Amino acid sequence: MKRVLFLLLAVVMASCATQHNPSAVHVVERAVTVEVPVEKVVEVAVPQRLSGSIEISKRDLRLMVLDSLSRPMLTLPIACGINYGQKEEEGDMKTPEGNFTIREINDSSAWKHDFKDGLGLIEGAYGPYFIRLWTNPHTGIGIHGTHLPSSIGSRATEGCIRLTNDDLKRLIRYIYVGMPVRILPD
Repeated sequence: MKRVLFLLLAVVMASCATQHNPSAVHVVERAVTVEVPVEKVVEVAVPQRLSGSIEISKRDLRLMVLDSLSRPMLTLPIACGINYGQKEEEGDMKTPEGNFTIREINDSSAWKHDFKDGLGLIEGAYGPYFIRLWTNPHTGIGIHGTHLPSSIGSRATEGCIRLTNDDLKRLIRYIYVGMPVRILPD
């Protein structure tokens, strides 16, 4: 997707020494269109007080939204990385463990993904949202929906946290950019 920006270009032409008024300036205004690629970021209604956190248990295959006193407000079943243990490198099919934050919330409804299962690119593979986590040094890890709801409750992902699309829509009402996310070990 590209956003088109309209800029006002002012061209200033300094006068020549031969003109009657050496300090005269001529301004020409022209509209110019510039295309700038942008990633579509979702605007989410943010609670009055930015508080609470998310806790994810890989062992129990569940995600909990906790309030500021660590009381559960929402509990949802998940799918996580196929392989057990701490994520070590890209492609190891493990979900990272530790303390992270929500980096951004993307509209992923048109994203496609090839799961290398012979079916090719799957449209809607990530559901309506991709909640990108700051999991340095690993990239591309997030919480997202699925085209395959039967995978929830299993170890089925390449490292992300997967929810049903309906549960993801419920979760989106509780989260905000910068929210702490804790992923517990297996």
